[in-house]
Amino acid sequence: MADTRYDTPEPFKVDIPERALIDLDERLRRWRPPTAIEDGGSWASGTDPAFLAELVDYWRHGYDWQRCQEAINQWPNYLVDIGPQRLHFIREPGTEVEDAPRPLPLLVTHGWPGSIVEFLHLIGVLAHPEEHGGDPLDAFDVIVPSLPGYGFSGPPIREDGTTGPIGPRAIAGLWHRLVTEKLNYDRPYGIQGGDWGSVVSSWLAFDHPQQDDSGVLGVHLNMMGLRPGLDLKTAALSADEQAWLAKMGNDLDDKTAYQRIHATRPQTLGVALADSPVGLASWIVEKFQAWSDCGGDPLKRFSMDTLLDNIMVYWLTGTAGTATWLYRGAAEQKPRALPVGARVETPTGLAIFPADIAPAPPREWIERAYNLRRHTIMPSGGHFAALEEPELLVEDIRAFFRPLRYGAAND
Repeated sequence: MADTRYDTPEPFKVDIPERALIDLDERLRRWRPPTAIEDGGSWASGTDPAFLAELVDYWRHGYDWQRCQEAINQWPNYLVDIGPQRLHFIREPGTEVEDAPRPLPLLVTHGWPGSIVEFLHLIGVLAHPEEHGGDPLDAFDVIVPSLPGYGFSGPPIREDGTTGPIGPRAIAGLWHRLVTEKLNYDRPYGIQGGDWGSVVSSWLAFDHPQQDDSGVLGVHLNMMGLRPGLDLKTAALSADEQAWLAKMGNDLDDKTAYQRIHATRPQTLGVALADSPVGLASWIVEKFQAWSDCGGDPLKRFSMDTLLDNIMVYWLTGTAGTATWLYRGAAEQKPRALPVGARVETPTGLAIFPADIAPAPPREWIERAYNLRRHTIMPSGGHFAALEEPELLVEDIRAFFRPLRYGAAND
């Protein structure tokens, strides 16, 4: 960690030195295209080599990092230390309305292979809805942190003070301290997340539910983060639940091999990802193709710039390796799942996007794990909801939190 310590949030600007961009260009110029499997441009064996070549060519000759850097820096960025852990976050205070409650703090958490880039275009919409055709009473104080080991946050620090993997429940504890101790909010707050963000948010809602003027008021997810606390061998499951579990096993077996590599050999993989920008791009962009509602062509959902903005945050910060540690941290976390018989009692909203990595769980399965107040089946979109269907996601977040702000039931 850096010698300078930030016990209170310190304003921060992203400023990547020119030498880092020159080094990147040299590596891209020396890229050696691999021998390709002749399968007609299919992604069935991984990233399509022709697409990757097109991406690299644009990376070298058309992409502009300064545009992305300015997009990040348009929002107030900060660094802060919580114990030994260095964290980066964006915080944009929401619009205040006279004689109305203050904007609800909303902490939004990304996952892998995402980053804060996923939310840059949503910060203003959530914080200042009146500037985007919305109601200022829906305004949030928006907080978007980088997970430990990701982007501009420091590497994960374990309880014993050594550098190494930590799990999502430990990160949830850091998030609560960020909101209550470092940002000094004296009122309840909301949380939102997908991918690892859904797991972290679920633990945060479980461990720190609202109590008087603090804690989590509500949790909105676009992926189910935790399984119910039950013994599958003895639980009385419905026919729909049994069918879904069987489908989960079949569908995910092909899609989760990367998780086992991340969880078991992050150090080995990290060397390759940290040393080859094209290797990193291939590892990440394949997930954007496989997990999105793109019909096989990622450019139907994401521009080249969007794909590369996200990749660049990993590359330029040297966090491609440490980002995978979260999978190891989750595997080592004790306990890994909700206790038997327990569920997240914090009011929960779940938005299901049809092309996500996992098939949509039955409502009764969700309700075993969460106090489900809102359940939305979206017409389109996938794992990267904030990028694929930002309007649908924003409206669902607003609709879920709207009654909670005023103490009403959300049924």
